[in-house]
Amino acid sequence: MTPEEQLKSGKFVNEPHRLRVNLLYSAAWFSDKMNAFLKKHDITQQQFNVLRILRGQAPEPISTKEIRERMIVTNADTSRLVDRLCAKGLITKQPCPHDGRLVQVFIAEKGKELLGVIDKELYLLDEELSNLSEKEMQVLNQLLNKMRFRV
Repeated sequence: MTPEEQLKSGKFVNEPHRLRVNLLYSAAWFSDKMNAFLKKHDITQQQFNVLRILRGQAPEPISTKEIRERMIVTNADTSRLVDRLCAKGLITKQPCPHDGRLVQVFIAEKGKELLGVIDKELYLLDEELSNLSEKEMQVLNQLLNKMRFRV
């Protein structure tokens, strides 16, 4: 469905306007797919993002400040997000021995196991993109990078 069909509107002011609306619809569409996928595992996209950051950092700890800086969608309340993951037993945290103001966060074995299960099921999300060829995906990735980073 085109943005015009989605909005039940015939016209956009110009191509940048059409692109802005299309990007917003596309991001919301894929976010909905991602949310439904992760709901089966009782985690949110932000929690998934934190787990992936911690897995990439392991075995070294990372502070909540560094987690926030690396997140796809920056969350001002990273501490609460970390607390929820701790309550689920997916991560652990402890005070930083060098700076009492910071908290060190580690991925727990249960968090690694959950990511392993999710990794095996990611093909289900990939199916949402199956109407694009490998080359089209590469071009789309290049264009999105060019848009965001002006490369």
